[in-house]
Amino acid sequence: MKLMRSVLFVLAFSVCGINAKEMNQPAPDFTLKSMSGENVKLSELQGNVVMINFWATWCGPCRQEMPLLDEFYKKYKKLGFVLLGVNVEEDSSKAAGYLKEVPVTFPILYDNTNKVSELYDVDAMPTTVLVDRGGNLRFVHRGYKPGDEQQYKKLMKKLMRE
Repeated sequence: MKLMRSVLFVLAFSVCGINAKEMNQPAPDFTLKSMSGENVKLSELQGNVVMINFWATWCGPCRQEMPLLDEFYKKYKKLGFVLLGVNVEEDSSKAAGYLKEVPVTFPILYDNTNKVSELYDVDAMPTTVLVDRGGNLRFVHRGYKPGDEQQYKKLMKKLMRE
């Protein structure tokens, strides 16, 4: 009976989609080239709440959440919110092609060698991390399903109020 309750708890936890892990440690710094050709360095964004979304064109959930992330960016950027979309594919032309179909206003960066993905232990697509104004990694969220954006919004607002 006890084992069955444990299994049910694990299943309920998984089904509820509690995929965000709270933490508080310095965010690994990185510099990546953006789609516009300029370098973006995370540490230069200190003072803002930064969402880093690791994604790929072959990832259905990534494609599904991309327009929702763009809405967040448009709504909150004036409040000190920065969103960086980090494409993890070796061939960045796939991302460029996709973004012609589904344009976004937030910066897209290319991690063609997956060095930054490794720094952030990205093991699921998409993986979204939130960095506070002090440059600390505060939340990691793996995967995406409809409704997760409400959790993103709650976490973003919490960090923007700090």
